[in-house]
Amino acid sequence: MTLRSMPASILCAMAILAGAAAPAHAGESQGKDDPARLFAEIQALDATFFDAYNRCDLKRVSSLVAPDLEFYDDRDGLERSRQALLDDLKKYICGKVRRELVPGTLEVHPIPGFGALQMGSHRFCEAKDTACPGDSGVSKFVHIWRKKDGAWMLTRAVSYGHL
Repeated sequence: MTLRSMPASILCAMAILAGAAAPAHAGESQGKDDPARLFAEIQALDATFFDAYNRCDLKRVSSLVAPDLEFYDDRDGLERSRQALLDDLKKYICGKVRRELVPGTLEVHPIPGFGALQMGSHRFCEAKDTACPGDSGVSKFVHIWRKKDGAWMLTRAVSYGHL
C-alpha cells in the first residue's frame, strides 16, 4: 500500500503521531529530510481542512488559515484575509458545495525554512450529491503551508483552470 492509497483517517493519525514525536526544533526543515513524511502531513492537512470545509466547521477552517491569507482565484480575483474567506464560505459554500481531491493528483514539495507547497486537482460538487459526476467542476490548486512552532497554517492559495 502506498501513501497515496491509504485512507485519510490513517494518514491523519500518522501525521499527528509523527508531529508529536518530532523535536520542537525540527519544524520547517523536516520535509527536506523525509519527503514521504512531509507528503503524509500535507495530505492529512488537506483532508482535515476540506473535511471542515465540507461540513461548514468554520472554527476548524479558521484554525488552519493564517490571518493574512491571500487567496487568488482565476474567476473571482484576490481575497486578502482569513475573515474574508470565512465570510465567503458561510455565504456561498456551506450546505451548497463540497470539495473532493482528484485521486492521484496531489503533489507536495518542501519549502526549506518555511513549510511546503501543495498542488493538485480537485472538483466541487453539489453538497446533496453523493458522488461528483466525472470531470465536473475540476480545477487546479496550489497551496502554500507555513509550519511555525510545530503548527501548520495555510498562507497562500491559488485556484485556477476552472471548467
